[in-house]
Amino acid sequence: MDPLATAWSALGGDPALLARVSTVERPGALRARLPVRETARACVGACALAAAELEARRAGLAGAPAVRVDDGAVATAFVSERHLRIDGRAPVAFAPLSRFWRTADGWVRTHANYPHHRARLLTALGVPDRPEAVAAALAERSAREAEEAVYAAGGLAVALRTPGEWAAHEQGAAVGRLPLVERGRLDCAPPRACTRVGRDPLLPAAGLRVLDLTRVVAGPVATRTLALLGADVLRVDAPWLPELPDQHADTGFGKRSARLDLVADRSTFEELLATADVVVTGYRPGALERLGPAPGALAERRPGVVVAQLSAWGTLGPWGGRRGFDSLVQAATGIAAVEGSPRRPGALPAQALDHGTGYLLAAGVLRALTEQLDEGGSRIVRVALARTAGWLLDGAADERAGSEGTPGGGGCEEVPADAWLAQRESPLGTLRYALSPVSFAGGPDDWARPPGPWAADPARWG
Repeated sequence: MDPLATAWSALGGDPALLARVSTVERPGALRARLPVRETARACVGACALAAAELEARRAGLAGAPAVRVDDGAVATAFVSERHLRIDGRAPVAFAPLSRFWRTADGWVRTHANYPHHRARLLTALGVPDRPEAVAAALAERSAREAEEAVYAAGGLAVALRTPGEWAAHEQGAAVGRLPLVERGRLDCAPPRACTRVGRDPLLPAAGLRVLDLTRVVAGPVATRTLALLGADVLRVDAPWLPELPDQHADTGFGKRSARLDLVADRSTFEELLATADVVVTGYRPGALERLGPAPGALAERRPGVVVAQLSAWGTLGPWGGRRGFDSLVQAATGIAAVEGSPRRPGALPAQALDHGTGYLLAAGVLRALTEQLDEGGSRIVRVALARTAGWLLDGAADERAGSEGTPGGGGCEEVPADAWLAQRESPLGTLRYALSPVSFAGGPDDWARPPGPWAADPARWG
């Protein structure tokens, strides 16, 4: 099945609307052994179509606006962090201890971009903060032993696996049973109010409040997209969790950002929840539920709410409660093995699991809002990086993946990005940044506001 049709079906969309989507194919974009370009295009196309569908319903249009998906825009947005410039400065890349390391029997991938994750990695290995010390310690262990030891210490590491090894793993089997997008109804809340005054540009999420409890890339990409489409997005972070400034700048367009202790300042948190139309969470399963905002409890407090949940490994299986990042999921699921060589693991040309899953999550929210117009009900939407990885690996069998791919993440250098970049002034300085690839006739071309300093806004709705 065509990847866009697969994604749209997973979202519960009307297949007749697929005729509204046109594409501009650019074979040089996101070159890889796996069908990254097709999968990325499908994620963005499904999101744009969901936005057009919701706009048609809310504005009383005769039909959904036409959707146009350009591979160049998609490829540029999927590496938005590489294109970002702040007063001419390029962002800080991965930290020195975030990489593949040789072990006694293979390879292990670590993630140590955040200070607390780096500290836990070093504690697990019992070594000082020097790459050569980490390399020596890991070289003495098996990959699986290192994986378990680092996770036991609260750090992040996964052994390199082939797709077959992942499929045979208990977590791989659990994730493989999940739909690409989990969707459900939580109660019998009445239908959402439908009509509103038309706008120019068309903003299908206008007037909706989105509480953003996400971090890193995938969740913030989803909420950045909802902000583009007119939603009032407030990102809230715990005071004790650090953030990478460049990462926040890249994913903070259209939003406000606040810090809030969800336990010590519970009354403020409850006030935010009381009037939120959408709550998006990106913490590992169970982490936020301990504080009360489980989907059922949220629906009881705020009938008609849409709860959107993102995880790395899915909610079931032995890894359901583990932290994870795009690079780790690539290593565990076999993507890094496929994209690499017998000598060394490889990587996708972009953090495609993060970005693709982010657009799927935003699409799931938009489709839930559309369904509420007719059927009512609070809604739950769930996606997982590992499930998106499985979809990408399944797509490798499609003949359309063809022979155009090249090993190990050739990037998108063959597609000039200038057409999909913009520049503007912001509280952070002069920004050069990638525009959103989500595009439909009459829709927004850019975000209404640039990102500001992380956690500089009050924890209240605008």
